[in-house]
Amino acid sequence: MSDASQNRLSFNQAVVFVKNSRQAAFAAMPVFGDEDDGNTETAEGARIFILMPDEDEGWTLRFIAGPFFSAAYAANDIIPSDEIPDRVRELLFVPTRCEEDWLTDQLQILLGKLTQAAGIGEQMPDYSAQPAKTAAADVVFPVSFIGLDKPR
Repeated sequence: MSDASQNRLSFNQAVVFVKNSRQAAFAAMPVFGDEDDGNTETAEGARIFILMPDEDEGWTLRFIAGPFFSAAYAANDIIPSDEIPDRVRELLFVPTRCEEDWLTDQLQILLGKLTQAAGIGEQMPDYSAQPAKTAAADVVFPVSFIGLDKPR
């Protein structure tokens, strides 16, 4: 899978892939900070959608979002198939593999593992060597960070 553009799947193709291969597929979207002064900022985090095999339904969609370099997620949920927004169904997914324990890693490490397993990780930095930040238990991330403030 050296050419990522040739291995991208539509949502429906990715669902079939996951059901048939019992492997995973993912799509990721960067999250940028507020642009108060009009300057373009670098990505502060990401939203990751992982289609994973499931014994009952054949597949499930895991939604993970949060800031980079933090051990806290803004979201780590399973989205029921009848609640998947159209904008997620329009994303292109990359076949990969995903282990359940990866879902507790920092976001950038999870992305690194997903891209490495997909064979497209050579352009990802080594985030596992970076220092971790943690958030207090009472920290709440803004809903805009996970993208649920937009109308469906």
